[in-house]
Amino acid sequence: MKLITTILIFVTLFVVGVSWVANTSRTHPITFVVPKGWPQPVYDFKQNPLTQEGFDLGKKLFYDGRLSKDGNFPCASCHQQFAAFATYDHNLSHGYNNSFTRRNAPPLFNLAWQKEFMWDGGINHLDLQPLAPITDTNEMAETIQNVLGKLKKDTAYRRMFKAAFGDENITTQRMTKALSQFVVMMVSANSKYDRVMRGEDSFNLPQRLGYEIFKRKCVSCHTEPLFTDLSYRNTGLATDDYLHDIGRMKITNDAKDSLKFKVPSLRNAAVTAPYGHDGRFASLLRVMMFYNSGVLNSATTDSLVRRGIPLSNYEIGQLTAFIYTLTDSSFLKDPRFAPPGYESRTQQAPIEHIH
Repeated sequence: MKLITTILIFVTLFVVGVSWVANTSRTHPITFVVPKGWPQPVYDFKQNPLTQEGFDLGKKLFYDGRLSKDGNFPCASCHQQFAAFATYDHNLSHGYNNSFTRRNAPPLFNLAWQKEFMWDGGINHLDLQPLAPITDTNEMAETIQNVLGKLKKDTAYRRMFKAAFGDENITTQRMTKALSQFVVMMVSANSKYDRVMRGEDSFNLPQRLGYEIFKRKCVSCHTEPLFTDLSYRNTGLATDDYLHDIGRMKITNDAKDSLKFKVPSLRNAAVTAPYGHDGRFASLLRVMMFYNSGVLNSATTDSLVRRGIPLSNYEIGQLTAFIYTLTDSSFLKDPRFAPPGYESRTQQAPIEHIH
């Protein structure tokens, strides 16, 4: 009887112990909320289920300079929250060893709806995108092996990888999936425009007139609700004398893609200056003046802009007023995406959990 009792005690302790380990290592799933009226995302969440632990790990990685060679260039150095995770006021971002990046850093939001990334679409999956800047000599200038080595030496990272993925094994795939979990949650869908569309607000007269001008002259490329059709177009740009960037042709080797770049979203455009793949336009006014009278026709210039987009000074003013309604202030200040430490100084915006 004593033997049976002893065995039962050990079995009970084992079951309780296993249950405790399972409960302490269990991840907390979080939902990805698709804004009302928006299309379904193209990102495959089944291959990378969102969890609070994965999100937190991705955030730590995003702001960690150790992903770069000298420790000075985290992802956040080129993607600043107050600029909708673009690089504000710099046409080309600064990289390792006083170098400059080759293109203007695009803003990061609504990535779940994109199949391809970079200005030329050279990266075809969000989980692969971080590998390019990490290893680019003009950006973070590091090797993946070195990055993984740094992370493996950090006990905090080992704990976080275990919490997110079940054990302390730190791999390239897990690192990039964690980064994806962080950036894919960056959804910008609460601007004044969005509130108007939801019936919660209304445009003033210049904004309403600007919206009408937008629907007549801009919507073909900047399709709602993303305000981009995600296509690649040559909008009549002159080849730059310094970078000699040929656009999507660099990826496809097809002359028909010469000087074609991805159509940028107009969301948060008021805070992401300068504009264009190389930041050649310092202001929204410069962009509009270019379409008004600066388009250069070539064999690959898009048919929609071959004759330019005529805009009077009045129309430019109203259109600018509308573009300002696309600024999502709540996204720009969302503490979930802010640098570590900022959350303690402001109210935490909760992530919706699945129960």
